[in-house]
Amino acid sequence: MEDSEHAFEDRVSRVLAIAREKPDRLLCVVGPTASGKTDLAVAVCERVGGEVISADSVQIYRCFDIGSGKPSLEEQARAPHHLIDAFDPLSPVDAVSYARFATEAIAGVRARGKIPVLVGGTYFWVRALVMGLAEAPAANAVIRAKHRATVEQFGRSALHAELEKIDAASAARLHLNDVVRVSRALEVFELSGRTMSEWQAEHGFRETKMDASFIGIRVEQGELTRRITQRVDTWLASGWLDEVRSLIDRGYGGARAMGSVGYKEVHAFVTSKEGAADTREVRLALRDRIVQSTRIFARRQRTWLHKAPVEWV
Repeated sequence: MEDSEHAFEDRVSRVLAIAREKPDRLLCVVGPTASGKTDLAVAVCERVGGEVISADSVQIYRCFDIGSGKPSLEEQARAPHHLIDAFDPLSPVDAVSYARFATEAIAGVRARGKIPVLVGGTYFWVRALVMGLAEAPAANAVIRAKHRATVEQFGRSALHAELEKIDAASAARLHLNDVVRVSRALEVFELSGRTMSEWQAEHGFRETKMDASFIGIRVEQGELTRRITQRVDTWLASGWLDEVRSLIDRGYGGARAMGSVGYKEVHAFVTSKEGAADTREVRLALRDRIVQSTRIFARRQRTWLHKAPVEWV
């Protein structure tokens, strides 16, 4: 067995030991993107009779396949997966609804006598599931339609600018491309007169809804960059550009998942003059942009994880 295989088996053994020590806790496999979370979770599930609960805000949608890192059919055959390919790309799934769906999926897995293993990199969703969210006002279809109209007419930056005027803290936290959460923050203020920051400060994520064990995969920075680059190269060679063109043609160009890391860069590329040229040089430049954005995303993930009670392997 090679050293890398020894290291992987050691990780699996340590996770199994944690699972046996605290069997009633939800097992959460976390780590930065491209760290090998799916590989580890599937291997653990095979050994304990487990099923994977995905916590990924892109993989949850159908059609966004190549650039989301969805588990392969072989991986899904080795361990049942939940909340993968679960919704149409235009369905408005947010942290609140995800927490509800995941809670139901976890209960179903346990009812079958199996062990749920949560895995994914959308840590706001993980936090919503485990810690809950502030009890802010319910969604309002009229307000959300108004926000969509603003984006269509003036662009995403215009909606983000509105939020910055009334809730600078939320605006600083949310990227202007995250239209769903920017809209939600505005919606909360319009309905309650209180900012989302105030609601969240009051809640503080101090209550725990679900006991959980967080197992984090630690990967050295240089190795993580190598993995990210290799993965991006593989996805581009597998037809990622054509997938995005097809999604745009099918009316999914404005889907929330299209604003995610990687898809955002590919979308901008295929709809630009640069994409029309499509030479080797411009593809390499695209690759480098995606790698850089993914590294920044991984850094944000690590920041969140270092604030959480993670046991690193």
